[in-house]
Amino acid sequence: MTRQEEVQAKLERLRAWMSQEGYGTVILSTQANFAWITAGGDNHVLLTTEAGVGRVVLTTAGQYVLTSNIEAPRLADEELESLPFEILDAGWHVQDDAAALEKVAQGQWASDTEWPPDAANRGDDIAHLQYALFPGEIERYRQAGALCSRAISEVGKSVQPGMTEHEISALMMQKVRSQGIDPIVVLVATDERTLKFRHPIPTAKPLENHAMLVLCGRYTGLIVSLTRMVHFGELSQELVDKHRAVCTVDACLNLETRPGAAVRDIFRQAVETYAATGFSDEWTLHHQGGGTGYGSRTFKGSPTCEEVVLENQAYAWNPSITGTKSEDTILATTRGPEFLSTPVDWPRVEVEWKGQKLQRADILIR
Repeated sequence: MTRQEEVQAKLERLRAWMSQEGYGTVILSTQANFAWITAGGDNHVLLTTEAGVGRVVLTTAGQYVLTSNIEAPRLADEELESLPFEILDAGWHVQDDAAALEKVAQGQWASDTEWPPDAANRGDDIAHLQYALFPGEIERYRQAGALCSRAISEVGKSVQPGMTEHEISALMMQKVRSQGIDPIVVLVATDERTLKFRHPIPTAKPLENHAMLVLCGRYTGLIVSLTRMVHFGELSQELVDKHRAVCTVDACLNLETRPGAAVRDIFRQAVETYAATGFSDEWTLHHQGGGTGYGSRTFKGSPTCEEVVLENQAYAWNPSITGTKSEDTILATTRGPEFLSTPVDWPRVEVEWKGQKLQRADILIR
């Protein structure tokens, strides 16, 4: 499937939803949805905003991109070339997206954000249309997973005692940015901070013996999430036991993520596995992950989650036990999980779930 064919298929999928829901116009403003509908296009200038600098407007008659004269040349040349979108641009000093929208919009409006205020915000429903990935998306996801896995492995083998968490995070960001990947989440915890915080924003604390490296990298809109643990010196038996236990929970989550499975049932089995390995309360201290793709988590697994696993849907589970964690990104298939961020040049530990053996990323001992 070419990029043009992928875009056409997505336009047809979105228009079918529009017809079903009674909408004549859909407005896509977010960076995630721009990347999805354009098969990897990028409309960001600021990484820190949800909305991009080009809005896609889809009607029954056509598809348009609303933007300014600043952004139009680059979007046309680098993001939308050979794709069936008409760019409607205006001078940055007179740009009025609302007025431009009025000229092309038809019928009832739906949007992926609160803009425009008179459109129905159907962002969650639009996101659901993205869950089952097309072949081109799967290939791009494989590329992203391999690049992120290689990058975090290189960082894990490069860090040294005395480096600060800021320095380690900067190294991780440099590695992925050099490959064209946006580091949208970079967390680093060293030593006692791995015991205290599940979301450790990097600090000036220097590494002594133990480090947790967490990365969410975005490539063509698709997000890869993974975690690796590094230790200097001999591991304590307590940490060995904790890591094997968390990898066993991870095996449960990943191996049970099959098309047709109810996410709440997968979650329930993970909670039972926490208890069976001797860490019954740890799941309450941090979410366990869930669906991914064009969001770091499109939804989180929980006892009440109503989602059902789809064929070719991406998941990133991230069970944790105080001091350690196991996380990679997978594609759910009828053949079993395909690991998109398979550990590269990294030690592995073999665990078992219901008679199936699975290798997960072990703690790297330096």
